[in-house]
Amino acid sequence: MEEVLKFLKENRTFYFATVDNNKPKVRPLGFFMAYEDKLYFGIGKQKQSYQQILANPYIEISTASAKGEWIRISGKVKIDERKEALEKAFETLPMLKKLYNEETGNTLGVFYLEEASAEIADMAGSFKKINLSK
Repeated sequence: MEEVLKFLKENRTFYFATVDNNKPKVRPLGFFMAYEDKLYFGIGKQKQSYQQILANPYIEISTASAKGEWIRISGKVKIDERKEALEKAFETLPMLKKLYNEETGNTLGVFYLEEASAEIADMAGSFKKINLSK
């Protein structure tokens, strides 16, 4: 987990892939956190991407470094409706409170990945698979 978190911290924008009517949909995101030994993410519940993970919970995330290394994280979304998880998200990235509050009417949906694994590789052929599920 630490190696995955380090990679994401060093490469803050990652690409989040879902499926919509059997077609891939990819968008850049930047929020993630480690919570209770799980890798968490968040998306506004008003967004199409949130509806897509409800319909098909299997996702992939990918990003690359300036050094030519890349990571791909795969897993099954598990929604976490607990207030504690939402509070941890706001603590981790306080600017989320400006986007998701009663005034804006937007709600942040937080989730972690089950059946999760990561692959870290580079153009020279180095490859490492990491199991993120316990």
